[in-house]
Amino acid sequence: QVQLTETGGGSVETGRSVRLSCVASGRTSALIAMGWFRQAPGREREFVASIRWTGGAPYYSSSVKGRANTFRDNANNRLDLRIDSLKPDDAAVYYCAAAVRFGNYDVAGTFDYWGQGTQVTVEP
Repeated sequence: QVQLTETGGGSVETGRSVRLSCVASGRTSALIAMGWFRQAPGREREFVASIRWTGGAPYYSSSVKGRANTFRDNANNRLDLRIDSLKPDDAAVYYCAAAVRFGNYDVAGTFDYWGQGTQVTVEP
């Protein structure tokens, strides 16, 4: 089992940045990839970003590409996500996810473990 704990989020003004953190615990030796997804009210959960845990470039959705960065800290089993130039459409509950198997890391079904989610509200 892998447990994921997210922190960060809150209410942020349009145009500003938000940084979310996710720390994995438990069977972290099994991690193959970690990622971030988000879900706004009335919408399906959507991919935001992911990265292979042992190396490789991060992968971003088109909705955040150019505005997002991930920060991987293997020693502390931590993955941060920063999104700059926030837009109203970025408002959602953001979920950290971990995969212990191979697959497409822009698909929610590939991930085996999920955090509880953290709310990001974007104010005018």
